[in-house]
Parts: sequence; C-alpha cells; structure tokens
Amino acid sequence: MIIRVVLALVLSAPPVMTPAAAPSVPCPVPVPAHTSCGFLEVPERRDTPGRTVEVGYAVHLSTAPDRKPDPVVYMSGGPGSASMQLIGFLSQMFPDRDVVTVEQRGSRYSQPSLACPETAQALLGQLRQPRADVADAARRCRERLGEQGVDLRGYTTKEIAADVVALRGRLGYGPWNLFGVSYSTRVMMDVAAADPGGVRSVLLDSYLPAGIAWYDDAGRNLTDTMALLGVREPFEAMVARLNRTPALVPVLDPLAGREFTARMSGDDVAAILAEALHEAEVAAVVPAMVNALAAAGHDELLRPLADAVGEGLTSHEFGLYHAVQCQDEVPFNTFGGQGTRLFTMKADKAVCDAWKLPGSASPAVTSGTATTVNATTTVNATATANATATANATATVKAPVYVLGGQYDPTTPPRTSGPAAESLPDGRFQQFAGLSHAVFLSSACARRRMAAFLADPAHQALAGCPPPQLQPGGLHVTAAPYQISRSPWLAAPLALFALASLIQLVTAALKGRALSAFGGLTGVAFTGLLAQSVLTLANRNETALAVGIPDLMVPYSAIAAISAILTAAALLHDRRWPQIAATVISGGFLVWWFTWVL
Repeated sequence: MIIRVVLALVLSAPPVMTPAAAPSVPCPVPVPAHTSCGFLEVPERRDTPGRTVEVGYAVHLSTAPDRKPDPVVYMSGGPGSASMQLIGFLSQMFPDRDVVTVEQRGSRYSQPSLACPETAQALLGQLRQPRADVADAARRCRERLGEQGVDLRGYTTKEIAADVVALRGRLGYGPWNLFGVSYSTRVMMDVAAADPGGVRSVLLDSYLPAGIAWYDDAGRNLTDTMALLGVREPFEAMVARLNRTPALVPVLDPLAGREFTARMSGDDVAAILAEALHEAEVAAVVPAMVNALAAAGHDELLRPLADAVGEGLTSHEFGLYHAVQCQDEVPFNTFGGQGTRLFTMKADKAVCDAWKLPGSASPAVTSGTATTVNATTTVNATATANATATANATATVKAPVYVLGGQYDPTTPPRTSGPAAESLPDGRFQQFAGLSHAVFLSSACARRRMAAFLADPAHQALAGCPPPQLQPGGLHVTAAPYQISRSPWLAAPLALFALASLIQLVTAALKGRALSAFGGLTGVAFTGLLAQSVLTLANRNETALAVGIPDLMVPYSAIAAISAILTAAALLHDRRWPQIAATVISGGFLVWWFTWVL
C-alpha cells in the first residue's frame, strides 16, 4: 500500500530538473546544507582558443515540497565582487527554487584570481602625500599577471556572460531566472540576449544600462543624491572648505596592517561618500554628517569614512575590475565635468591609460579648442555606437524583466535605470523610497516583491513597500562612539562611573546614608538612560553611531552632574576612602563626558 502511494505521488508530481553530476570541490566559504561547489572550465578567450580558466560556482538544491523546476542564478557586481558567500541568504530568499551563484572569471573564487594588491595599495595611496603613482602600480600588476600567463583581453562582460550560458548547459538546467545586481545587471542582460531559450525571467537590482557614460555621470549623480537628501548646499560648502584646508585623518591601512595620516581634501571626501552612499543606513545619516562637516570643528567624523576606503580595497579583485572597466566602460566616457574631481575616477583612467587594452585608449582632450571638440565628438560617436549596439541586443530580450532601484542610489540612479527598464519589451521598474544601491540586501519587502515576481513574471503587479525606519532622529554630533568601537578601552571612564555608582547605591542604602545613596541612584539612572538610548539608535541604524549619539543625552547630562554633586556633598559627612574614590571617579567622568564625548 505504501509503495503504491509513493509511486502515485511521484507520477503525479511535475518533473523537476536537477543539475548534472559534476565534480565537486570544497566550498571556500560557509554554505548551507545541500550545497555543492565546483569549477567550470572555459576558454580564457573564445576568439582565440587555447588557454583555459576555471569559473567558480555553487549550487544549492531546494528541499521544499513545492520545489520549482526553474532555479535562480545570481552574480554579484563590481566588477570583481565575489558571489558565493551569499548563497545561504539567497536560498532563504527563494526557498522553493534551486539557487546557483556564479563567480566572475578572475574573481576571488575563480582560477586564476586577478588580485592586484599593487593597484589597491596605490588607490589608498591617493590619500597620502605625496600621492602614489597609480599608473606605475598598474604596470607592475600587469607585468606580474602576464608572467602568470594571464591575457587581460579575455576578461570582458561578453566573456563573463558566455560563462553563465555555458554553466546552464553544464548543469543541465532548463530555463532559469537571471538575477544581477549593479555591474552584473549588464552581464545578465547579455546572457538573456545570447540565450533567450534558457531564460524564464530577469531580476535586475540597481540596473546599470549599457551605453550610459558612467564616469561622466558620476559627479552629477552624487550631487543629485545630495539634493534628494536635502544637503546639496552644505555638501558643496564642505567640499569647498576641505579643498581650501584639507583635513589630516588617521587611517588604518588593511594591506600594510598599520595606521597612517591621510590628507583628505573636499574632493577626496566626495569620492568616498559616493561609495559610502551605497548603504541605505549611510544615506540616512549623511545629512547630519555633511551639515557637521560643512563648518569647521568636526573633522573627526572623517575617520569612519577614511577607514571605509581601506576596507573597500579588500572587497574587489582589482585586476579583474580594471580589465573590465578598461575595455567596456572607460572608452565611452570623456572624463570631463564634475566626475574628474573624484580620485577614484581619475585612478581608473590612469590604470587604463597604462594598460592600453584594446579599445581602452580614450581620445586626448587638451586645452586647444579644436582638439577638445574633435576628442569629444569622437568619444560621443563611440558612445552612441555602443548605445545603438546595446539597444539592438536588448531588443531581443523577450523575457519579463523586473528592475529595482533605490531612491538615493548615486551609482545607478533611477534617473537612468528607470527609463532603460521601461524601454525593454517586457520590462517594469520600481523605485524603493529611502533605499540606495543593492536594494535586495536592505529590504525584506523588496525581497518578497522579487519572489512574487518569480512566481508569476508575466502578470505580477508591483505592490509598493514602506520606506525603511532608518532615520536616526536628533543626533548630537560626536566621534566618540566610533572611536570606542575601534578601541573599547576608551570607554573606561564610563564603565568605572557605572560600577562606582552601583556600588555606592547599594552600600549607602544598606547603611542608611541617604545623600550618598541618591548620588549613586542618579549615576545608575544616567548610565541606564545612556545605554537604552544608544541601543535604541543602534537597533534602528547602527551606522548613526559613527556620527553621534541621541541628542537627548545632552540634557540628560544634567543627571550625571547631579550625581557628581550629591556624591561630593556626601563626602562632607563621610571622608573614608570609598566615598573619596566615588567622588574622584564621578568628577573624572564628568570631565571625560563634557570634554571628549560631547
């Protein structure tokens, strides 16, 4: 009887495609159960067969009773970002489908990995004096990769897209759902055009349409975002002030493992903010930060921004990043306008000029009027040709496409991603208020909308999402919380004050010394209010603690002062060492609180 029931269930269930057996390798990152990893061997250059490379991937098999036959294949952006570490997150996002994460060729979990520590160090060196020579570092990196047999001409968007198409065939899946974010949205659009029969639907988060002059737009995109946040004028005042008098900021160099003093101009801060604004939590606190930096006296707030530069250098494989940018992006930009003030943009141009990859030589723009016009005309013509070719390619993308964009995204703003999405044959666009780059990482509501789209791509209505509760409320600007997070011992005065207040409260209450007990009670009340306020802020937006503390703590400081006064008054009646110690600790805490924290 049981056997007949099982057979009936098997015969009545819809067929489910499973990935073809493939040699598995140990996964380089923690992965959930039912996940295997492997490499796909592909030509390094399909136009010149010979040398091969290995593209890393991971496959998570869904165990849901209603498992769908069409998996989701995901790739991170960059170029040069890894994908595999998100497979657990994605398997929870799409529990009823297999999830495949595919690495970009040349990224961290592919072989070879095009790491370029020379260039990464030179990028951080843009904050040093004298500034590092990015072009020289790029030449040294290319020479080293060349000695390993790497041909950078094989690392392009078209080749990466062809790898995704080849992986579907290798795993044996039928039509699947493409999921790209930021740079990889271009990859997935190329995949959809090259393999239309293998694509059921396309999810594009923070869409970067081909044909957009991304470098030329960078300055405007940043300024527009500041305007949306309501701080365009303070932002411009901050940039002007720091350009006149650059700030000296201690920075941790993660590559060398030591600190150095960075010299940060206003343009440097603008470049760093353009990257930092990818996080919705950062966008929510930028108004408070920019307003504080617009006036002199709060340059200590630059420390978390400067540290973010170093941390960002470990998130990409810069050999791959520049190989793609130099062949697929840099040639279609004039490098004029506001974008030229951002040191990240200038560094990319310097790398590409040094590498001289095919198509990467931008026309020279000089001070001569005729030369400038000719150069601009040439680049505009190239960009137009590229945009036309892109339009022809994307016109063949017949699968339903759902594009998500964040309101405050300074890299792929809705201004460009929205019209590009709506121009697709079956494209739809949705903007998410209060969010920035990579919407799916910040919003559970957006993730539900994406899963609903996959359930019925042809007819899914786009329901809205409420903006996230990330606004920090009133902030008193101070760098103390961030410095304490880096060096916890700096909070020793607070810990001593809290402990001394508690001991004073208990011992004085037991001995019937009312004045001393009230001094301890008010000290405990203050530390409790401080802890509650900080935890509430951290739960709402942890990044806000890099800018300040809740402004309610300023009036609450009177409670700490009352505690110190009562404790000192109790000393008149009790001159023994415990009371002396409590008085000294409370007085020292007040000095620390009012001079360093506030």
